[in-house]
Amino acid sequence: MQLTEKAIEIASDFSALEGNDRLELLIEISDQLPALPERYADHPELLERVEECQSPVYLFVEIDNGVVEIFLTAPREAPTTRAFAGILHASLSGHTVDTVLNFDDNYPSMLGITELVSPLRMRGIRGMLARIKRQVREKA
Repeated sequence: MQLTEKAIEIASDFSALEGNDRLELLIEISDQLPALPERYADHPELLERVEECQSPVYLFVEIDNGVVEIFLTAPREAPTTRAFAGILHASLSGHTVDTVLNFDDNYPSMLGITELVSPLRMRGIRGMLARIKRQVREKA
C-alpha cells in the first residue's frame, strides 16, 4: 500500500496539531472541496451516492489516459463529511490508476482524528475511498 505526497502532507498537518485544532483544520479543508463541473452539477443522476455517509455525498470518477479525476459533492452543512471528501480529492485526483488502486485503505486512521469524530463519520470516509477505488477498477 502507498500514499501520495499530498496525502502524507495532509496527515502531517493533522499530526502537528492537537484536539480542537484538528477539527478547525477539517473545517478549513471542507472549504477547499472544488465545485462539480457543469456536466455533473446539471446531471446529479450520473453520480453515485455514498451510502456509508450520513450526509448526502455523491461521487463520480473519470479516467483519461490512465489519470484519475475524482468528483465529489457534500453539503456545506456537513463540514466534517465535506472535509473528508476534500481530503480524498486532494490526495487522489490527478494520479494514475495504479496509484489510486494501491492507496493505503488505512489512510483515514492515519489522520489522527478517530478520537475526535464518530465511528459513523470514519465509516463515511472509508466508504468514499472504497467507492472511488471500485469505480476506478470498473473503468480502468
